[in-house]
Amino acid sequence: MATEPAISIKGLCYSYPGGGLALKDVSLEIQKGELIALLGPNGAGKSSLLLHLNGVLKGAGSVKISGKEVAKIKRSELIRTVGVVFQDPDDQLFMPTIFEDVAYGPLNMGLSEDAIKGRVETALKKVNLSGFEDRSPMRMSFGEKKKASLATVLSMEPDIIVLDEPTANLDPKSRNDIIQAIRDLKQQGKTIIIATHDLEFVPALADRIYVLDRTIIASGTPKEILLDTELLKRANLEIPGIAVLFEILRCFGYDAKDLPLSMGEAVTHLTKTMETGGGHMHMHVHEHTHEDIKDLRKKHERHFI
Repeated sequence: MATEPAISIKGLCYSYPGGGLALKDVSLEIQKGELIALLGPNGAGKSSLLLHLNGVLKGAGSVKISGKEVAKIKRSELIRTVGVVFQDPDDQLFMPTIFEDVAYGPLNMGLSEDAIKGRVETALKKVNLSGFEDRSPMRMSFGEKKKASLATVLSMEPDIIVLDEPTANLDPKSRNDIIQAIRDLKQQGKTIIIATHDLEFVPALADRIYVLDRTIIASGTPKEILLDTELLKRANLEIPGIAVLFEILRCFGYDAKDLPLSMGEAVTHLTKTMETGGGHMHMHVHEHTHEDIKDLRKKHERHFI
C-alpha cells in the first residue's frame, strides 16, 4: 500500500485581498523525510504558499497533510504536525522572555511543567541558545532572534517543519547554527520545506527543488536546477559561487564537466583530480582562454564585481 505524501498540493490558487494574484494552479508533492527547497524571485508567492500549509491562508484547490485536507484538520492537531518559522522573527516572538516564547506551544499542548522545561532546554540547545531562557527578545541580536524563533517551533516537535528564508540577513555564526539545526532535523527524518534565496547551502541539504513564480515553473534535483543558467536568470537567482569558480578553472584547462555546487563537493572533486594526477593539477592559458573568461563575465556578471 502506497504511503501518503507528507504534503500534497493540487491546483492551488490564491489572490491577495487587494486582488493581486499570488498563486496560480500550484501543484507539488513532498514525501515524508524529504528536504525541499522552494526558490523564486521576490513576489513569487513563496510565503503565501507556505502559509497554506498551516491554514493561515486558504485558497482554492487542495492542500493535504499526510492525506488529510488542511481545512478539515483540527487547529490543535495542525500546529503539532506543521511548524512554520516566519521570515521575520518579530512575528514569532511576543512573550517577555525566551523561555516563555519557547514554552508557549508545549504549554498549550497541556504538557507537565517538567516536560515543558525539558522541551525548552532541548529546543534551545539545538539552536545553540542554551542559557538564553531569561533573555528578553528585545535585547537580542537579529540572528539570536532567528534562532529563538526556530526553537519555538522545535519545542512542539512537529513532523513537518516549514522555514521562510531561515538564513536571510544573518551573521556567519548564526547562519551556521541555523544550517546545522536544519541538517540535524533532516537526519532525524523530519520533512522540511525551505523558501530561500541562499543557494550556497541548498545543494548540500536539499533532495529536490521547486522553482515558483506564482506557479511551479520547474522542479528537479539541485544539479538539474542550479546548473540551468537560463532558468536561474528567469527566476532572478544565480548559480552558487563555487560552481562559478570551477567554470573559471575549466577555462584554464581544468577538467570540470561535472561542476560541484557545494564546498564539500569541491573538496571531493579536487582530491580526486590530485590523486589521479600524481598529486598535481595542470592548468594552462590557451588562445581561447581570455574569450572564455569574457563570456563567463557576461554569464555571471554579479560574481565578477
